[in-house]
Amino acid sequence: MNATSTLHDLGQSLWLDNITRDLLDSGTLARYIDELSVTGLTSNPTIFEKAFNESAAYDAAILRRRKDSIGTEDLFFELAIDDLTRAADLFRGVWERTHGVDGWVSLEVSPLLAYDTAQTLREAKRLHALARRQNLLIKIPGTREGLPAIEAAIFAGVPVNVTLLFSHEQYLAAADAYLRGVERRIAAGLDPDVASVASLFVSRWDVAVASRVPAPLRNRLGIAVSKRAYAAYRALLESARMQRICNFGGRPQRLLWASTGTKDPAAPPTLYVESLAAPLTVNTMPEQTLEAVAALADVGSVLPADGGDFAAVLAEFARAEIDSGALAARLQEEGAAAFVKSWNGLIEGLDAKRSALQRTAAPSPASTRLSI
Repeated sequence: MNATSTLHDLGQSLWLDNITRDLLDSGTLARYIDELSVTGLTSNPTIFEKAFNESAAYDAAILRRRKDSIGTEDLFFELAIDDLTRAADLFRGVWERTHGVDGWVSLEVSPLLAYDTAQTLREAKRLHALARRQNLLIKIPGTREGLPAIEAAIFAGVPVNVTLLFSHEQYLAAADAYLRGVERRIAAGLDPDVASVASLFVSRWDVAVASRVPAPLRNRLGIAVSKRAYAAYRALLESARMQRICNFGGRPQRLLWASTGTKDPAAPPTLYVESLAAPLTVNTMPEQTLEAVAALADVGSVLPADGGDFAAVLAEFARAEIDSGALAARLQEEGAAAFVKSWNGLIEGLDAKRSALQRTAAPSPASTRLSI
């Protein structure tokens, strides 16, 4: 048994934070499912930007659309949904065996809509309908404007992956939006079983403070913040509000660790996985991290329900003049801006590739002349 199997048996789902057509065509994703206990997958604009820029696997599909008037953004979603529906089909068996607890893939609405509630909701509904897969989550940012869109999407029966969460306060706000959506379904006599995960970003905390804290505190803030969120999550699972929802046939929104690839080359590549081995959670990780975890002999101790030592560690950061509340707000804003930058790069790169392929495919003037 490898460490990925151990984590799965402890009650933590391992999802891959990557999607490319090469990953699908080569059978690598199927191998991860069979051999490394991978039970889901997430995507974002940065992942697709890299996939389109580094692979020729999409060229044929782009060329097939060269004579159509489809916009570049619509072309992107068409390509992305092609990949994600294939991935969703690979995970369908997991989704059915776990009755929808696991086996999910995620597609993000345009990051340009992060502060537009109405447009986010319309796009979430549209994309979920386009994909036509029950095990596809729509990613909506947990911004102030995103929260009512999350509630409305859940009420509409659209499964949601809440993204861009950085603190226990932001997590609880996202959880409340999810619960409100489910409670509205119960009041309306609708099935309350609509799935959701809440994605807390881990490593960006440590990147943000790396130059501001002494060596003993490096690479510890993201873990402490995550442990605090886990304590809040476990308390919510035990609450009367959650129990009432479960009695009506609903299910808890699962807490997901995101951005768990180690950014500090001096730190172990499995740092955020070993430190956050927590039952009832999801850890979505890049391929390098997944392979490193699979090579481990052991995953260490399991995170206690009360979050362990997070309070003492956060107190050390407070003494080092790190305002975690202000930093959480800044990280969410910067995260949204980074996704917009990746989105713009993705659309611009796809547009450039499309134009280049069209020029290559166009017949030369000589070949179109009629011979006499």
